[in-house]
Amino acid sequence: MSETPQNESADSPDSPDSPDFDAMTRDIAEVPAVEVIVTVAVNLMSAAAVKLGLTEEGDKYKDLDEARKLVHALAGLLDAGATEVSSFHAAPLRDGLKSLQLAFREASVVPDEPGQGPGEKYTGPVYG
Repeated sequence: MSETPQNESADSPDSPDSPDFDAMTRDIAEVPAVEVIVTVAVNLMSAAAVKLGLTEEGDKYKDLDEARKLVHALAGLLDAGATEVSSFHAAPLRDGLKSLQLAFREASVVPDEPGQGPGEKYTGPVYG
């Protein structure tokens, strides 16, 4: 039975637990840009939903300041990427964004003025 020397960490390049950055680079190189954009948008949506308290845990992770940042970033990404992704991908993402913006407005004790809510710089005012 061989033991790992004490001076060899689990992060060393030869360690079986270390990431294979060459393989990761090849993997990401094979992913179409549209898929990367949509994946990032879905991750932003999911994180915003958690921070808005829309998950089963509800208020446990609710943080409207964090939610505002995530919704704003999502709106910026969708605004910038709208011409790069097809309407097949863009339409449901825009619908999800609007739902998050409305949920933010409902969750706010003092709602933002129309056009001042998260992401409304990119989308324009959002009304229920």
